Amino acid sequence: MALNAASNLAEKVLGRDYSNVDTITDVSKPDAAAGTADTTETMKALAWFGKGDVRVIETHKPKILEPTDVIVKVTGTTVCGSDIHLLHNVILQLKAGDILGHEFVGRVSELGSAVTELSIGDRVANSFVVSCGECRFCKQKLTTACEKTNPSNVHGDLYGSKMGGIFGYSHFVGGYAGGQAEYVRIPYAAQNLLKLPDEVPDEKGLYLADILPTSYHAVQDTGVYAGDAVAVWGLGPIGLLVSMFAFKAGASRVIGIDGNFRTEFALKKIPGIEVLDFTKLPRGRTVTAEIHDRVPGGVDVSIEAAGGEYAKGWAHKIELAVGAEQDTSELVNEAITSTRKFGRVGIIADYVGFTNHFNIGSLMERGIRLIGNGQSPVQKYWPELLAMVKSGEIDPTFIVTHRLKLDDIAKCYYVHEKKEQGMVKAYIETRFSAPRAPGIDMPELSRL
Repeated sequence: MALNAASNLAEKVLGRDYSNVDTITDVSKPDAAAGTADTTETMKALAWFGKGDVRVIETHKPKILEPTDVIVKVTGTTVCGSDIHLLHNVILQLKAGDILGHEFVGRVSELGSAVTELSIGDRVANSFVVSCGECRFCKQKLTTACEKTNPSNVHGDLYGSKMGGIFGYSHFVGGYAGGQAEYVRIPYAAQNLLKLPDEVPDEKGLYLADILPTSYHAVQDTGVYAGDAVAVWGLGPIGLLVSMFAFKAGASRVIGIDGNFRTEFALKKIPGIEVLDFTKLPRGRTVTAEIHDRVPGGVDVSIEAAGGEYAKGWAHKIELAVGAEQDTSELVNEAITSTRKFGRVGIIADYVGFTNHFNIGSLMERGIRLIGNGQSPVQKYWPELLAMVKSGEIDPTFIVTHRLKLDDIAKCYYVHEKKEQGMVKAYIETRFSAPRAPGIDMPELSRL
């Protein structure tokens, strides 16, 4: 596999040769020739074949490899904003044919011999991060720091230590085949699956796999308290849910920042939110100046939920294009300078590696607490979030704008990428999906 520009930068900075990354251990073992797939049955799945190229393919159904595995028959999946990073090939160690998807719900269809906590037919949501449940971090419920589920040496070299594996998100995080498919193998199944009660339909349970815990974690980990003024960069699904949870935590004001139709969507969906469309600011007017005008001195808390891939200025656009940096620092800098002295900035958006022009002076001199939220330890939040969904206290379906078939999932990537057709979040059915649950406030099934 040819490394992309981001990988080449990591290679230069770290002084290591990653030309042989194709030889890393693939713990997902998706190769039928190696005896790891059920060659008697096929399934549809969404696979990556290169930058800008994802396709629905027919492939072999996975089979149980370890006694702690189960096979889940997928009944609902989705496309995440972070999946678009895969489409753009900015995540290291992708291989042609990798099956994508880290958020899904389904039914248990096969059990490993050591699995006693689950039964055939159980409805389940997955944890997007694969964790063992046994290492010192898992025992602290810091499951995304699992020490057993990611064999990528590149990951450890780039970050200083490895984090846990992730379903459907490249060999940089373990090479696990994902759930944008009709079947998926779940390692350490009792640890990585949440049983869904009858009161929580698939349309709501799906978002317990990632975006509900991720958004809740950003607010909890950064620290949003009663009376705080909060600014949120990015009004995709994570930013919208962060805004919701910030209000639930007692924030007095939430200002959502974006540059497209999602600002209007937020106004319709989140009572009390204020929005800032940076594309409509007068020439020369900065986001920071606008925030300080609205909240003199700056907000108490800023949360970056957009990501480092999307440059605004020409300098960062050039540096990203030629591989001189892996992420732009522009939004993090805006968040730092928009925050009051001794305030808090949380980063929940995906950042891959190195950045240029970081405003470290403002961070240090004004005492800003910069918090890398990390990938959310999903299991830590499952009990309280499941209770909130079950009781109706929160309903994640307010972010869903499309309901589609798996056959359309590749098109969904491209629509999502271009922010077309008003797409915020899609619920994607497979041939195993149940009929639409009664009382669900989301669009009817459609085609792209």
